[in-house]
Amino acid sequence: MQSWALVTGATAGIGESFTRLLAENGYNIILVARDLPRLQERATALESKFAISTKVIQADLATDVGAKSVEDFISANQIDVLINNAGFGINKAFTVSALDAEQQLLDVLVRTPMRLMHVALPGMKERNKGVVINVSSVAGWIAGGTYSASKSYLTVLSESLHTELASTNLKVCALCPGFTRTEFHQRGRMSMKGLPSFMWLNSDKLVATAWKDALSGKALSVPGWQYQLLTYVMRYAPRAMVRKIGMNVRIKQRTK
Repeated sequence: MQSWALVTGATAGIGESFTRLLAENGYNIILVARDLPRLQERATALESKFAISTKVIQADLATDVGAKSVEDFISANQIDVLINNAGFGINKAFTVSALDAEQQLLDVLVRTPMRLMHVALPGMKERNKGVVINVSSVAGWIAGGTYSASKSYLTVLSESLHTELASTNLKVCALCPGFTRTEFHQRGRMSMKGLPSFMWLNSDKLVATAWKDALSGKALSVPGWQYQLLTYVMRYAPRAMVRKIGMNVRIKQRTK
């Protein structure tokens, strides 16, 4: 029986990189995203290049209906890898942002990954086989609005599940990348012109690192020496300093 991997936010960026890495490793791929034409295009490309099977699920994970459609699929089908990658950012301060946008961010970054894991993990545990990678962020260690708070939740939950399942063959890992060259910042209308080039990560490389880290049993994967250093500082620096840094980063991103 061939193994299946489900990837949310599968049509671009880190999610798209994961689909290629997993296909190269022989997994059949279930692609989840909102854009049906891009889903079908990516699925066709994967089948052609890697000779694997694919399925597509068009779903808006900010909605109850969208999230439930993926939950129902997981409940009815065996998946051995779950990549919770879908996400977006808000380019406004919390006090002036739209409440609907804040709720959608919470639903996509917190509610949906939690629910998909809650559905997928019991089956993986019963089979004593499975890998879950939650795409979090180094932003989870700073104070940068709802996005940082959501990523902090995802990182901590991943660590908790990693500990809970330590005696099994299941692997749960939080991937915590820094700034990565994807569509994320452009779609969020965030200004990144002041960021030095050495701070940018390559999506394919960080995904390869994350997969290796997850299989080796690490709870956290922080690709890139620059972000390993940054997260070390963020964990042990005075919180007042961390809060100030986080706010400065957010302000600079809004100046577009």
